[in-house]
Amino acid sequence: QVQLVESGGGLVQAGGSLRLSCAASGLTFSSYTMGWFRQVPGKEREFVTAISWSGSSTQYADSVKGRFTISRDNAKNTVYLQMNSLKPEDTAVYYCAADRSYSVIARFYNYWGQGTQVTVSS
Repeated sequence: QVQLVESGGGLVQAGGSLRLSCAASGLTFSSYTMGWFRQVPGKEREFVTAISWSGSSTQYADSVKGRFTISRDNAKNTVYLQMNSLKPEDTAVYYCAADRSYSVIARFYNYWGQGTQVTVSS
C-alpha cells in the first residue's frame, strides 16, 4: 500500500521560510517523479513543482520560481520543498504526489498525500 505523508506545514509571517517533507512508502521511490501541488478552498489544485526520479530534472510554477526549491533523497524515500520569501498568496494546503510519468498535471499523478496546511500571515 502506497503512503505519502507530508509534514512541516504551519503558520509563518510573510518573508519567512518553511521546509515541507514528504515521506513515501510502499513504492519504489527512486522510480517515481515526485510533485508538489497546492489548493485553496474553491479553487482547483495547482501545480507547484516536480522533480524527476533521479533529481536531474525539476520544474516550477512561475509563481514560485526563485523562491521554492524541490529536492529528494532517494536513500530516505523523501522529497522536500524548501519555501523561502513566503507570501500570503502562498497560503494553501500543500500536497505531495507520485507518478511514474513526469508531469505538471494533477490528474496524471496516481498517488497523493493527505496534505499539510501552510498559512502565511501578512
